[in-house]
Amino acid sequence: MAFCCHHSSLKSLQTTYSAMKNEATEPSSPERFETRAVHTGHDYVAGTGAIIPPVYLTSTFEYGNEGGFDYTRSGNPNFRLLERTLASLESAQHATVFGSGVAAITAVVSTLKSGDLVLAEENIYGCTFRLFAQVFEKFGVKIIYTDLSDPANFELIKTHQPTLVWIESPTNPLLKILDIQAIADAAHQQNSLLLVDNTFASSYLQRPLELGADLSLLSTTKYSNGHSDALGGVVCTNHDEWQDKMIFAQKALGLQPSPFDSWLILRGVKTQSLRMERHSSNALELARFLEQQTSARRVLYPFLESHPQYEIAIRQMRSGSGIVTVDFDWDLEQTLQFVESLRYFPKAESLGGIESLCCHPASMTHAAIPKATREAVGITDSLVRFSVGIENIVDLLDDIRQALAKI
Repeated sequence: MAFCCHHSSLKSLQTTYSAMKNEATEPSSPERFETRAVHTGHDYVAGTGAIIPPVYLTSTFEYGNEGGFDYTRSGNPNFRLLERTLASLESAQHATVFGSGVAAITAVVSTLKSGDLVLAEENIYGCTFRLFAQVFEKFGVKIIYTDLSDPANFELIKTHQPTLVWIESPTNPLLKILDIQAIADAAHQQNSLLLVDNTFASSYLQRPLELGADLSLLSTTKYSNGHSDALGGVVCTNHDEWQDKMIFAQKALGLQPSPFDSWLILRGVKTQSLRMERHSSNALELARFLEQQTSARRVLYPFLESHPQYEIAIRQMRSGSGIVTVDFDWDLEQTLQFVESLRYFPKAESLGGIESLCCHPASMTHAAIPKATREAVGITDSLVRFSVGIENIVDLLDDIRQALAKI
């Protein structure tokens, strides 16, 4: 396998992303995303002049306080500040924070009852699949999987009339882009609700509620926080009744985050726009290198012109985010050798931090999914997922080259 040295112009990429940023739709607010990310959630500092609100490391509160707090499991100033900020950034009236992305998923699915049906995108997050299959199925919640990148399958929404349609866009790890507006329209025609897992896009790049979704769910561990040092999740909505359900789940099921993690995530959100622009520009250049300069079977990135849903991606996303997935068409041994030879891409399951990471989905994030099911949707043993950080792209490409040279 031969590789030649090729670097796209960083200046050209910056120009491209500046144009994308200018074309992106901003929510109806006098302030732009970046300003709201910095200045929303600045309460509970009266009498101190603190520029950044403190961490409220207390389990209980004296009865009758102005904020109406009583016990941190049912509310804390750090939760409320983060919720206000995330609601603003997602163009939502309400947001409820949880202890992790899986806790947020649990909060939503716990509202369903025996006999309720969920129609889900087939390329779904491994932990979501596991929750449905090993936890909620035994309580009578039914789930059907289908390829919702194919509009022909929207007919299944009409046929089954599910309680909830569950999608991710981009999906994990195959980066399929689903037409959120079209799926929302199809769901609403049957009085079904649409949930979009927005984790891979982030609030900066995509706002599902503006596209018609009823619920936008994120693992705030990832791009919201961006520093790989706190766990969190959030469910955002414009439905008052769903907000009540999420508050109940947060309290009754004990799904609340810690005050300190909430503080860390609120800190991270303030730089989300800057980070996402760098993640996206780095990832696009890496994707172009892998597509043009290697013999990989396929390279998947939403803003590559070769992506099957490229037109949808550029319509509903500000830029392509920081994940690149590639199928090198190797055997398992070669794939693992490559992954373990990387210097700046540690082998790890998470994503969305300032540092680059590398994941082998078949043996890591999607190991809970049966092999036949994984391979049927394209998650082969030779599939590698890169979470591209904010390092210098030249160093990242050099690292990829030296690892490829060992295969």
